[in-house]
This record gives sequence, structure tokens and C-alpha cells, in this order.
Amino acid sequence: MRNVTVENVTDVVVDAIGASSDIPARQKEIMTALVKHLHGFCKEVNLTHGEFMQACDFLARAGAVCSDKRQEFILLGDILGVEVLCDMLSNPTPNGETTGTVLGPFFRENAPVLPHGASIVQKHFDNEETVFIEGYVKDASGSPIAGAIIDIWEDAPNGLYENHDPDQPDYNLRGRFETDENGYYACRAIRPVPYPIPSDWTAGEMIAYMGHHTMRPGHIHFWVSKEGYRPLVSQIYDASSDYLDNDSVFAVKENLIGEFRKADAGHDTDLYVQFDFVMADQKLAMAAE
Repeated sequence: MRNVTVENVTDVVVDAIGASSDIPARQKEIMTALVKHLHGFCKEVNLTHGEFMQACDFLARAGAVCSDKRQEFILLGDILGVEVLCDMLSNPTPNGETTGTVLGPFFRENAPVLPHGASIVQKHFDNEETVFIEGYVKDASGSPIAGAIIDIWEDAPNGLYENHDPDQPDYNLRGRFETDENGYYACRAIRPVPYPIPSDWTAGEMIAYMGHHTMRPGHIHFWVSKEGYRPLVSQIYDASSDYLDNDSVFAVKENLIGEFRKADAGHDTDLYVQFDFVMADQKLAMAAE
């Protein structure tokens, strides 16, 4: 095409997808839709070349800040509601399975493996409230799932995850637990507090450009995995927390809100919360996709 115009440029690019070599159908579907929507966006807002260059600089700076302790693109996807949307599209719950939600940018692999009821707290804070968490992991029929691995992580009472706080010990407030033959799990933790998402770099620029706030409600992350079942990435939200109705990353689900009640004397903690997880059978989940 020797004469590319505003009117035909989208078709010219779409026609070029897969023209030089065979590519998978899914790849062609994704690229075709991407080009059409991206060009449509540029035309809708009459994007200037200067704004395009600003966007390129923005993405370059976002990539530069990424490390094993910070994934800026996940954070940007959260701010735009993209991660929670992809999670809902990828993980339907037609049989009463636990709703998933965003992984977020603070997960770390290889958290310490701990026994039932152990504490993930390595450093204590003056204003902390300890909490005993227990429940069961089941399948959609209600049968227990033994040997499921549960990754748990949360922020400290100062609002920081340990990988963003040099004053916290390595892997503080992180741990992995395995369900017993009854699907039971238990751990001790700290009541999570609302915190602002990192806003010192491009994520802060994005959320300010949107005119939105940075705060997340108090929550504890869970990643439940077991061979034969679809991995479940979810969170438990504190029912008494602020920002449940206006989460900065749009990840709150009503059925993920838990009651942090005053604990009985036998729990040796300030608070108690019970929460069960229902996992989707991998074969049934794949058939539903």
C-alpha cells in the first residue's frame, strides 16, 4: 500500500497480520482486535503525536522501575481494572467456587513452609491486632481437598509489604500452609490495614491523571493450589475496613468479605476469622472455557 490514509490505515495494518508467515489463529485474533481498538481509541480522542510520545516515555519509565520487588505493569493493570477483568473472564464460578481476584504486584515465590496454626509474623508492631485464621478447602461438591498448598501474604500495620520495607525481616507476613486430610488449614497473622498503592512513579501518575485515590481496603492474599484443580488466587477483606466500596484497583467481591471477630481465649490472638475456599476441578473448568 503506497498511499496510507487516516481512512485506510487500520485495514492496511490488519491485512498485514499473518501476511508474511503463518501465525496461530488465536494470535491473529488478538492482534487484529488490538489494532482495531487501538486505532479506534486514537481516532476517538484525536490523539496527538506529542501525546503518543508522552505515552512511549511513560511505558519506558514503567519498564525501568520493574524488578523482583516491584511489577509496575501489574500495578498499572490493576489501576485500570484490567487484571480483575481478566481474572473474571478466565475464572468463572458456575458451581459455587470461591471468587478469585487480583494477584497484585506484591507476591513473592518460595515463602517459608509452616505447620498448622503457625504465625507468619516475624516482626511485631505496637498497633497490631493478631488474628487466628482457619477454614477448609473443598471442591464444588463439598468434599475436602487434602494436600492443597496455601500461599498467604499481607501488609504490616504500617501499610507496607515486607519487600517494600527495609525494616521488616525477609518474608515477614508471608507463609505457605498445607491442608490436612480434612482440607483444614490454620494460621496466625495480623489484622490487615488499608494502604495506598505505590504512587511514587508511573502508577502514581496514572491514578492522578484518572482523578482517583490510591487506597486499598484491608485484605489478606491467598493463593490456593492443588494438582487437578484450577489455581485459586483470592483475598479475604476485613468487613470493618474502609474503602470496601471504592477500592483503588476494583478488586473487592462481596463473598470475599470476612468478619474479624473478637477471639475466644483459646485462640491466643486478639481476633478470629473463619473462611472456606472452594476450588474448581481443572477438567470441568477447562470444559467451561
